[in-house]
Amino acid sequence: MKNILLMCSAGMSTSIMVKNMREAATKINAEVNIKAIPEQSLSQNLVGTDIILLGPQVGFLLEDTRAIAKDIPVRVIDTMDYGTMNGEKILRQTLDILGVK
Repeated sequence: MKNILLMCSAGMSTSIMVKNMREAATKINAEVNIKAIPEQSLSQNLVGTDIILLGPQVGFLLEDTRAIAKDIPVRVIDTMDYGTMNGEKILRQTLDILGVK
């Protein structure tokens, strides 16, 4: 089971993305736990996290997030994929980064 953390500013659009990614995970039989958090909660949510995905609206926090996350990979979600809420594509890319086939 891989733990994916999505970080955003307010959370509304990210909750939709989490829903779409969970549906995609069911469709492709991927064992993942996907959670959305506001940027202020990052430090309290690192334990057990395998990867952190930043919504494009908080992409400017990439380097700060990497510094806090230490060895946890951090990526910014592509603006087009985020805007179209393409949960399956984002999930597949994330699993590739994590080496899950």
